[in-house]
Amino acid sequence: MTKSTCLTVLTLLLAATFGFAQIKTPSASPTAKISQGVGLMNMDVEYSRPSAKGRKIFGDLVPFGEMWRTGANASTKVTFSEKAMAGNISLEKGTYALYTIPEKTTWTIIFYKNTSIWGAPQPKDFKEEDVAARFSVPAQSLSSKVETFTIEIANLRNDGADLEVMWENTKVIIPIKMDTDSKVMADIQSTMAGPKPGDYYAAARYYYEEKKDMKQALEWVNASLEKGGDKFWILRLKANIQAELKMYKDAIATAAKSTELAKADGNTDYPRMNDESIADWKKKM
Repeated sequence: MTKSTCLTVLTLLLAATFGFAQIKTPSASPTAKISQGVGLMNMDVEYSRPSAKGRKIFGDLVPFGEMWRTGANASTKVTFSEKAMAGNISLEKGTYALYTIPEKTTWTIIFYKNTSIWGAPQPKDFKEEDVAARFSVPAQSLSSKVETFTIEIANLRNDGADLEVMWENTKVIIPIKMDTDSKVMADIQSTMAGPKPGDYYAAARYYYEEKKDMKQALEWVNASLEKGGDKFWILRLKANIQAELKMYKDAIATAAKSTELAKADGNTDYPRMNDESIADWKKKM
């Protein structure tokens, strides 16, 4: 191998080595994730946290009057597991990009449906129809400096919380609310009213299948029918329970009613099963 060939091979090896080498360094704006239960809802925030590092932030690094990604790198994402309200504007459950327009005394808050845009959208890309909520909140002055951009979910209440955005000597509070009371009251009323028709049916079916107390199973299946109305599959279960109790005449009548409702609903399986059972029960009478 000639000297020139050796040099060429060595150069290629060095190029390959350095070309694939990767040096891992700390992120200038580390990613942070917050997950917080608020009332009956889960609220998640994902954002990047730049530090001031001696720079003037608002009115300089972050200009007044311009849309900001509310952090660094990708836009800040806020996720609601249930329907919520931001600034008294209703938001469906889901994930939103959080954009802001800082001013000296007030900030405009924007919850944006399109979360795929890197950073703040350019004017040509911004679509008003993707704005889920837009409102203003006052900017507060902090006595002590916040070096690293910070978002917190604070002041937790049963019906809401505050999304706090802080950096340098500025803080804004984004009020988040949800209708916890009506959901809790609905659950209370439902629970206090007792089991639902499906609960009685499930209990009766389990007792029948496991051949437990058939009298109790009959009470439960009757309660299901009383609360939820006649259904051909529930009547079929009732007929089987009555047959287990040797109430064959009643079982035949119940099965016949099940067949009538099944045919009206276009079902062919239940009439066939009922006919087979009725024939068997007649033999036992």
